[in-house]
Amino acid sequence: MTQDILAFPQLSMLSQEQCEIIHCASLEILRRTGVRVYHDEALDLLRQTDAVITDDNLVRFPPGLVEWALKQAPSRIVLCKRGSDEVIARLEGMEVNFGPGSDCPNYLDPHTGEHRPFTAADVVDCIHVVDALPQLQFCMSMGIPSDLDTANPYRHQFALMLEHTAKPVVFVCDDRADCEAIVSMASAAAGGIDQLRLNPTLLLYSEPSTPLRHSETATGKLLYMAERALPIVHSPAPMMGGTAPVTLAGGLALGNAEVLSGLVMHQLKHPGAPFVYGQGLHHMDMKTMISVYGAPEYQLARVLVAEMGRFYGLPTWGYAGMSDSCVMDEQAAADAAFSVLVALLTGTNLAHDIGYLEAGLTTSPEMIVFTAEMISMMRRFMEGVSLDADSLALEVIHQVGPGGDFLTARHTLKHFRELWQPALISRQRMDDWAADGSRRLGERLREKTVSIIEEHRPEPLPDGVREEIAYTLKHG
Repeated sequence: MTQDILAFPQLSMLSQEQCEIIHCASLEILRRTGVRVYHDEALDLLRQTDAVITDDNLVRFPPGLVEWALKQAPSRIVLCKRGSDEVIARLEGMEVNFGPGSDCPNYLDPHTGEHRPFTAADVVDCIHVVDALPQLQFCMSMGIPSDLDTANPYRHQFALMLEHTAKPVVFVCDDRADCEAIVSMASAAAGGIDQLRLNPTLLLYSEPSTPLRHSETATGKLLYMAERALPIVHSPAPMMGGTAPVTLAGGLALGNAEVLSGLVMHQLKHPGAPFVYGQGLHHMDMKTMISVYGAPEYQLARVLVAEMGRFYGLPTWGYAGMSDSCVMDEQAAADAAFSVLVALLTGTNLAHDIGYLEAGLTTSPEMIVFTAEMISMMRRFMEGVSLDADSLALEVIHQVGPGGDFLTARHTLKHFRELWQPALISRQRMDDWAADGSRRLGERLREKTVSIIEEHRPEPLPDGVREEIAYTLKHG
């Protein structure tokens, strides 16, 4: 029996020894320089270890404490469909799952092309787009509604996501109280906190403050998610040349130290609680003074971060489908394609920010739909090539012989559907394209995006769950 032989595209950057260099550099930062921790409970937990605390909240970590924490955290996390044990996203190995970003103030309206502040209705439209696209495995809030008159906007954002998609949600929030309310809503949809813990449908995205600070609110959220044994990514965002060294290696070592110090506190609170490795390492353009998304250095950083996460045996967090462009144009398309391919080649387990334009200030549903097409294309690329006997087709070649054709061969009928077919990209020739209205890709993209917004209806929440969510929003 012939065994399949598969050849896959691969990308490798850091050797084991080079990962050790970064790891040891971060251990030296934590031993020598330390981090500021502005949270009393976290400091109390650290006082029970060999960590050295001076100047009230400057914490220096012995290497053994960091190594202990790394051994506690699980290497696999799953995210499930709302109200179900069906796994939608596996955070392990080289599995890659894509989703949008959070909290842009601006919206690029696909109906009118207008660039304007987000409304709650726009957020719902974006959620429906994410829910409809099989290439996306999780949802984030995407926009900050300017018309949401409430003191707790993040709770209402989460409620909208819970109602309008069955996909797992990566959420952001202000503080521990927000976390408690959001977990309460998610528990209602899951059938209780124990079911939510077993079949998690949410993951918190929070950040320490670069350089080397863990704020009271961020650390409070970190410890709460550990206490509940629910997944979190506590991801710093070192800006090279601003809040971090201008070099990639220096920025990586600094951000890595911030991740590891957060992991220590997280595992001290609840050993074995699920933790995702990530850092938003990027750089400041010294001409414009903005943080850059569409740059080769940004993608090099994605490779470095993913490889360090795998070095530690932790699930990884990253970025894809975003651009510095202000509109959905050729620049945005190029950035989307490049970033999706890098995410797949590096095996980034959760790749977010799909749909971001203007370096994270604007969300475009059209960018989301376009990037989904790129994900479909690049996933086929990542499947590689089979070199087994049937694929080599020596018998078919012999039967057809010189000057023949393969169109009518059974082998062609058997395999032609394996070739990727686009949903948006045109393969028409000029006459057919002109007869079809001479529509450019942007026009087809807008039509498809508007069609999804107007026609897609997500799986509804049970009435009882809706009532519990409404109660939490009112009294939470």
